[in-house]
Amino acid sequence: MAQSIAKVLGATSRKDGWLEGNNYIVSWCVGHLVGLADACLYDARYAKWRYSDLPIVPEEWLYEVPKDKAQQFKVLRDLMKDKRVTELVCATDAGREGELIFRLVYNKAGCTKPFKRLWISSLEDSAIREGFHHLRDSSDYDKLYEAALARSKADWIVGINGTRLFSTLYHKKLVVGRVQTPTLAMLVEREGKISTFRKEKYFNIHVEKDSLKADMEKVKNKDEAKAIAAACDKKQAVVSSVRKETKSANPPRLYDLTTLQREANRYFGFTAQQTLELVQSLYEKKLLTYPRTDSQFITDDMEGTARQVISIVCRKLSMFEGLGHDPDIGRVTNNAKVTDHHAIIPTVQLEKQDIGELPQSEQKIISLVGMRLLAATGEKHIYDETRIIILCEGYEFRTKGKTVVQDGWKGIEQRFKASLGSKDKEETEKVLPAVRENAVLESVSASVTEHFTTPPKPYTEDTLLSAMETAGNEEFDDETEKIRSNPCKHGLGTPATRAGIIEKLVKGGFIERKGKSLVPTKDGNNLVCVLPEQITSPSMTAEWENTLMQIERGQADAGKFLDGIVGMTTSLVKAYPFLSEAEAARFDTGKESIGKCPRCGSPVYVGKGNYYCSSKDCSFCLWEDNKFFASKKKKLTKKIAKELLDKGWCRVTGLYTPKKPQLYDAIIKLDDSGGKYVSFKMEFDR
Repeated sequence: MAQSIAKVLGATSRKDGWLEGNNYIVSWCVGHLVGLADACLYDARYAKWRYSDLPIVPEEWLYEVPKDKAQQFKVLRDLMKDKRVTELVCATDAGREGELIFRLVYNKAGCTKPFKRLWISSLEDSAIREGFHHLRDSSDYDKLYEAALARSKADWIVGINGTRLFSTLYHKKLVVGRVQTPTLAMLVEREGKISTFRKEKYFNIHVEKDSLKADMEKVKNKDEAKAIAAACDKKQAVVSSVRKETKSANPPRLYDLTTLQREANRYFGFTAQQTLELVQSLYEKKLLTYPRTDSQFITDDMEGTARQVISIVCRKLSMFEGLGHDPDIGRVTNNAKVTDHHAIIPTVQLEKQDIGELPQSEQKIISLVGMRLLAATGEKHIYDETRIIILCEGYEFRTKGKTVVQDGWKGIEQRFKASLGSKDKEETEKVLPAVRENAVLESVSASVTEHFTTPPKPYTEDTLLSAMETAGNEEFDDETEKIRSNPCKHGLGTPATRAGIIEKLVKGGFIERKGKSLVPTKDGNNLVCVLPEQITSPSMTAEWENTLMQIERGQADAGKFLDGIVGMTTSLVKAYPFLSEAEAARFDTGKESIGKCPRCGSPVYVGKGNYYCSSKDCSFCLWEDNKFFASKKKKLTKKIAKELLDKGWCRVTGLYTPKKPQLYDAIIKLDDSGGKYVSFKMEFDR
């Protein structure tokens, strides 16, 4: 992104951490260079996880620069202080997180120089030039920053306190998040419905004459079904009703990020995170517009560009070769439904791109987005639906079929599906023979088939993203729905964060992928079972997300929002003073535990030659044959390790030193700085 901007501005001279030229200096952030400080920076005692320290709520928030990003932060800080620099331009991603990234660096660096905001949805040269010609005042985005900071603080408060609370209670690292926990709860609920499902048998009865077949469905009693079939077999039937109705299906909307992630999962098996990374890469290559959008429309002034892009897509994507497409741009333009960014579409830069040179995965995304642009601007899909009712011996049998009148946008979609070699089940609907009402069918054949009810399907990334997007909507009445319709939406997370939420749950060991399915693990199920509804409720978290959207628009107060988060968290801590021994062992794996990890509070297990923290995210480990004990001709035994974890020190006898002939005793203290290896100290006067 920085290189694209620098090229347009003429800043082509490369320096160490920035580009310079034509009176511009262009530098960059590497993700979040500045973030909210860890709890232990507020008070050293927070380095250990204890119930008695909760809730942890900073009076004044502290910020820190991660060690691995300190160099680039120093570059930016020095540039901001450079006397040559009189004004800054914030050119981070045009969204909530992009705003937060810049403002935290700006504030941490102590910069007070004025700055403008570059707000663009494409990295094409023309879009960058246009953006710099119309730089916006920084104050226009103060509310966006407030919302971003409130989101960050809320996640910190809930995450730090919830995670420490339940980890200390259950002696296991249990990650609790404002958004990820309700997401996990939805997966657990679905898995519960699947596991408790009991299939039921039912029967369908069919009558048939030549190519006309009609059914009576879901008769529960087998004997009853057989009796009906026997009564109708070889008997006369009458076509009592033939109803033909012309119907249509409107073209779909353009892609926002969530919809694109869903369909990329459905067609290609891509995870939400993979799709986000691919779309981001194509955005940086100037082939797609800004990815992190929740809009499915473009603005009226983009009509000319859209027509140009449609023409390019028809020429560049072989599956649409020879397609006669007269686009209806009006279907996809709506200024009122475009907030910060318009829908994801290809750019005119696609004209210059040899698509075959792109990675296969990026080619797939380009073809998918291109297809959706053509489909969304296509004609209606029109078809005739025929419904027939047949009466036989007083019993009613039904059938339906359809005949396509106009392929419309579905013809475009079918071209795309054919290029993948896939078949659409929807399109296999039967075509009925011509038949007149009151027609008599002589000697129909009757039969019975056996079927079973099916359980709910496990979530895929496609269906989970959809559920996250609409979570909480069922809790609101019609009047609320009218109020909440764009620009504010309920749901878990945002288009930009949902992929990361899923990945965190996978990494934490709370859910796992089985093929395309996402299923909770044993720990995931247990975690949801022990958490209160206020933490797991999708509707509450969706309402929080809606409040953040309102803060962006000056319709809600960030301070009041955080006060509510603090109040909820405090009540949560007070509600769990202790657990029974049996309940505290809920997450017990059967492995021998000798104490709690001094870094994260998770159980420390006995391993082969070591004592290691059970949390995957924690590197704490005590080795039996470590250098400190080996130099004194001692092993770090289980007894010593247990005392070190319990008290932080242990008296050890019979220690060796080459300087003296006799052995000696000392106090060995745990001196853990949080690094790869644990250190020790000795004392002699305890």
